[in-house]
Amino acid sequence: MGIEIREFFAGDEVAFRRLNEEWIVRFFRLEEKDHEMLANPQGTILDKGGRIFVAVKDGETIGCCALLAIGPGVFEVGKMAVTQTAQGGGVGRKLLAQVMADAKAAGTTRLYLVTHDSLTPAIRLYESLGFKHLDPAQVEPSGYERANVFMEAYL
Repeated sequence: MGIEIREFFAGDEVAFRRLNEEWIVRFFRLEEKDHEMLANPQGTILDKGGRIFVAVKDGETIGCCALLAIGPGVFEVGKMAVTQTAQGGGVGRKLLAQVMADAKAAGTTRLYLVTHDSLTPAIRLYESLGFKHLDPAQVEPSGYERANVFMEAYL
């Protein structure tokens, strides 16, 4: 497949923003929370104990996924994106599997995510990697208007 999964480093901000804006505006609209995170991933994710991973093929960043710190051993999977031309080739699966393995190795016990019911391929991917659906009535609001599917995985 020739895809390298690595942690975010300085200079990845532009690709992180591009990848996420690409999918969000295709299906929804950018919300305030998106603008904040995409404008400053260092301050809104990394400096708060989170991590960001990128998928690179032939020198081009084609995917990304963030782990946002929620509490001890708990992270939210967010800002996961694969560029449209690379979708369907297993990039998202490889990226998320690596993120989950690295999170587990670092002592993470639970991952949480929010998505939208129209994103069926993403939901199928999450389910196939062990995420289970949560009752929306039992979940705190995410801050995203588009969020209507809530899932978690125990590592």
